[in-house]
Order: sequence, then C-alpha cells, then structure tokens
Amino acid sequence: QVQLVESGGGLVQAGESLRLSCAASGRTFSSYAMGWFRQAPGKERELVAGISWTGARTYYADSVKGRFTISRDNAKNTVYLQMNSLKPEDTAVYYCAARGRVVLLLPTSGVDYWGQGTQVTVSS
Repeated sequence: QVQLVESGGGLVQAGESLRLSCAASGRTFSSYAMGWFRQAPGKERELVAGISWTGARTYYADSVKGRFTISRDNAKNTVYLQMNSLKPEDTAVYYCAARGRVVLLLPTSGVDYWGQGTQVTVSS
C-alpha cells in the first residue's frame, strides 16, 4: 500500500513558476514508477509527466515539454514537478500517481495509487 500526499499548488501569474511535491509512504517507493496527471474542468485527466524507478527515464506530454521537469528523490520518498513558464491553460488539479510493475509511467500504463490532488491556477 502506498499513500501519496501532494503539496505546492497555488495561484500564480502567467510566466511564473511553481514546484509541486508528492510525499509517499511505504518502504517500496523506489520500486514504483511515478507520475503527475492533471485534470481541468470539463476535461479528461491527462498524464503530464512520468518518471522511472531510478529517475533515469522520463516522459512528458507535448504540451509541457521544455517547461516542466519531473524528478524524484528515493531517499526522501518524494517526487517533484518543477513547472516553469506557466500558462493559463496549465490551470488544473494536479494529481500524483504511482504504478507498480512497469519501468516508466506512460499514458497507457494505468495507475495503482492516486494522491488527493492539488490546485494550480495560472492567471493571465
């Protein structure tokens, strides 16, 4: 069992930055591929970024490539999402996710555990 708790959301202006954190419980954190999803009102939840067990491999949605960076610290059981050059269209609830038995979390991977979500609002 893995419990995920996100933090770091908030209200920023376009062009600014935010860093989201996801703290995970459990001793097997390093065996899970991790990722960040987001869901805007009226839209489906989408995978924004994924990272492999060791952090060596990553995945990014086209809409965030070059602006967002996912990373993890297995010693701290934490995964991060650094978001730069934020745009109003990045406004959404951001969810941390964990998936076992895969090397890298991808859009088709499925998710074993979800966090409760954190709101990110970008004003123009």
